[in-house]
Amino acid sequence: MANLSKSSRRARSRGDVVLRSLVATAAIGIVALLLVLGAELVNNSGLSLTTYGLGFLTGTVWDPVHLVFGALPFIYGTLLTSGLALLIGLPISLGVAIFLSEKARNRRGMGSLLGALVELLAAVPSVIYGLWGLFFLVPVMKNYVEPPLHSYMGFLPIFGTTPIGTDFLTAGVILAIMIIPTVTAVSRDILNAVPNSQREAMYSLGATDWEVTRKAVLPYARSGIFGATILGLGRAVGETMAVTMVIGNAPSISASLLSEGYTLTSLIVNQFNETTSSLYASAMVEIGLILFALALAINFFARVLVWRMTRGARFRI
Repeated sequence: MANLSKSSRRARSRGDVVLRSLVATAAIGIVALLLVLGAELVNNSGLSLTTYGLGFLTGTVWDPVHLVFGALPFIYGTLLTSGLALLIGLPISLGVAIFLSEKARNRRGMGSLLGALVELLAAVPSVIYGLWGLFFLVPVMKNYVEPPLHSYMGFLPIFGTTPIGTDFLTAGVILAIMIIPTVTAVSRDILNAVPNSQREAMYSLGATDWEVTRKAVLPYARSGIFGATILGLGRAVGETMAVTMVIGNAPSISASLLSEGYTLTSLIVNQFNETTSSLYASAMVEIGLILFALALAINFFARVLVWRMTRGARFRI
């Protein structure tokens, strides 16, 4: 019996060693892949980096004919459309998640059905959203949404230009539609993970449903909801086809949301195969490097904020 016990412990020990080796290899592999991606982008954009330096980030002219390249219009378009997507999509996503987790969970099959539909929307390919946006959303925005905004609020710079349908606002709307399923699904799972004891404690004090949600559920799940928001922002920043089809693809910086624009991903998909010189190709790779750095910066910033929110935090009623 003692020999059997020792052999079992040795077997478990070997299994632990194998498991630690496998997970350590996977973790190191992820870090190595990240470093390889960054190094490859830096290496292939070297000519553009040495030619333009930091001026590449602040330049506003993109002229392949005369080999003058500036990335600022594309950075601006990426940040603006992603910000609009969060501004429009986050309240809707959070509202749907709260409904699914707090209201529909006790109704027969309703929560599961709606949850499945939300997850199905997340699986729709980007190009399908783009086609829908091009043939349905653009005419609706051009004929019914943007004209009233321009007529009644045209004194504001953000609605000061003539509506054309393919612009920053339409791109922001379609991005919002695309991130809603992702943010909703993750937020719903986070809210479902909140212990029922938190809700029961509030109900025992006579709280209403809204008070329970606002004072017990949301504070407990805020770090997870913030993480879901960052996932949505990451998809918005990296989205390509749908935005390319509805944003107008004009490298301009305008305060008006009704103006045509461009994003980093749209530029890459539209022009990468048209590079006619080594400097042009290097500039395109540097656009990819900027996008890569932007995604890393967003995730790093999100990690810092989540750490600050959860550091020493304790739930209080």
